[in-house]
Amino acid sequence: MDFLFPSNTPRRSLEASAAGTTLRGARRNAAILVTGAGGEMGHGLLEAFARERATAGEAFPAVIAIDLRELPESHRRLCDEAFTGDVCDEKMLERLLASYEIGAIYHLAALLSTRSEFVPEIAHGVNVGGTLNLLRIAAEEAANNGRPVQFFFPSSIAAYGLPDLEAKNAAGSVGEDRFLQPHTMYGCNKIAGENLGNYYAHHYRKLASDRMEFPVDFRAIRFPGIISADTVPSGGTSDYGPEMLHAAARGESYACFVRPDARIPFMTMPEAVAAIRGLMAAPRSDLSRVVYNVQSFAFSAEEFLQEVRKHFPDADTGFEPDLARQSIIDSWPASCEDATARADWGWSPTYDLASAFDDYLVPRIRARYES
Repeated sequence: MDFLFPSNTPRRSLEASAAGTTLRGARRNAAILVTGAGGEMGHGLLEAFARERATAGEAFPAVIAIDLRELPESHRRLCDEAFTGDVCDEKMLERLLASYEIGAIYHLAALLSTRSEFVPEIAHGVNVGGTLNLLRIAAEEAANNGRPVQFFFPSSIAAYGLPDLEAKNAAGSVGEDRFLQPHTMYGCNKIAGENLGNYYAHHYRKLASDRMEFPVDFRAIRFPGIISADTVPSGGTSDYGPEMLHAAARGESYACFVRPDARIPFMTMPEAVAAIRGLMAAPRSDLSRVVYNVQSFAFSAEEFLQEVRKHFPDADTGFEPDLARQSIIDSWPASCEDATARADWGWSPTYDLASAFDDYLVPRIRARYES
């Protein structure tokens, strides 16, 4: 991937530190910024950048991470610098910008779907307010340096809102522009982030005489449910699949919170990271839209359990549907149409359900719990 910014470029003076030191004509190091870097997707991106740096050498920008909690050492060693703080903290972001010229932002920080339903106003502040902060920074950096800043935004299947189960069953595979009336605050936040990104990319400061054309190169993926062998699920509405798998591997009983026939699309975490890098590496001229669907396989909860029992025959798993969480799953497509991602930037899944278990999930999960 080509990064179109030099290692040192002047930026306008700004308040640079908590002590109030003002930098005038300071030179800053070119950098990639990853927010929410403490999660597994963040770790996967940091590892991908480390591999790319090994090839590019000193030409590769610095990698700067932000997370609400201090990064574990496994993440920290992959960064040039890590900041502990909130993406809603504008002063922290200004201090970061005193030292680094940001040419690309990967904005992973968010309050997840289940938690967001308990504190919807807080979720809106974090998920929309934080995104707006980062988009503003991207636009300011672009104006200052005379070139667009790349911006990756992880959207979600939660952006969809089919009205009822009958409509879901009739809809089949759903494209990017249908049923965008989400039933959750998290979904509303994702739609807001997509629309804000499109605004900053194409319409920002439309009436300003000194406006910059296309300041933010905004790109988003609507991820399906994501299954990881390395991380125990923590708060996603689609986590019933990975939860039953991890419980079976640990020899624990599990009550699945959706019906056996509940169906949504999924992909593995390595595929999600590969999709991000594939989209961000694509020439802008090849992209026909700013938001893309991707998926690897779609299955019912019962089909997933059958696959779990092929590898863990003693899995003590039953179904105790939670009506509220089930209603959210019923509002999401059974399958997402991803033909545009395949055509525009070569998206292609690595696994189907069986190979995901055989080649990725089960070997790594067994090693995790048997060690």
